[in-house]
Amino acid sequence: MQVNPQSSQADIERFAARAKQTYAEKIATQVEPEHNGEIIAIEPNSGAYFLGKNEVDAAGKARAAGCPGPFFFLRVGSKYTHRLISPRR
Repeated sequence: MQVNPQSSQADIERFAARAKQTYAEKIATQVEPEHNGEIIAIEPNSGAYFLGKNEVDAAGKARAAGCPGPFFFLRVGSKYTHRLISPRR
């Protein structure tokens, strides 16, 4: 499945769910805990993944290896790629 800016919300959600499943079932045991905190770019159709210090770095490594994407990004060892915290009042 390919997603793009014109994809439906349902297609995007299926893409994300597939990437998360690929990570949980095939990738997590290979990268945790050695790479905890790094960003991982996952191409769920092939199962290919690339690690980097941020999304740009991971995607750059993927493209250099000939993987055009699209990618789903996660932070290794976390449920969140980014976590926003608002200041307390």
